[in-house]
Amino acid sequence: MTNNDCLRRIRYILDFSDNKMISIIGLANVKTDRKEISAWLKQDADKNFEECSDTSFAAFLNGMIIALRGEKEGRAPRTETKLNNNMIFMKLKIALDLRADQILQILNSAGQEISKHELSAFFRRPGHKHYRECKDQILRNFLNGLSTNSVSYTHLTLPTKA
Repeated sequence: MTNNDCLRRIRYILDFSDNKMISIIGLANVKTDRKEISAWLKQDADKNFEECSDTSFAAFLNGMIIALRGEKEGRAPRTETKLNNNMIFMKLKIALDLRADQILQILNSAGQEISKHELSAFFRRPGHKHYRECKDQILRNFLNGLSTNSVSYTHLTLPTKA
């Protein structure tokens, strides 16, 4: 999946406005504007479409973690320059405060059945012997499951940065 596709789906699922998205990215100490957000959200064939870089998407995901879970004590999270599906999946899991059984239920609601052991393999370090690469279909089904899940995420409020 592309970063733009993930960004569009997350925005739809969580019902984020442009202003919310700008403030979320700002929580990760990255500046953006409405024009850039709009270009990322355009369909690929649109002439004003811009590819969302790994760094920008990582800043959005890190900002989501800060917005929805609170800021961690100590140093700010490092914004990654390279993302993969496993990292995106992990950041969404953290931001939405999901446990393994909840993720399995979400995947199941999208028609994707995997075991708890298969799921845990996605969240291991790449060098671990049980690490497994998260394919596009798993991430896509997870996002689809989130959008069809009966849980509403519109109640989530974002703190303003002081």
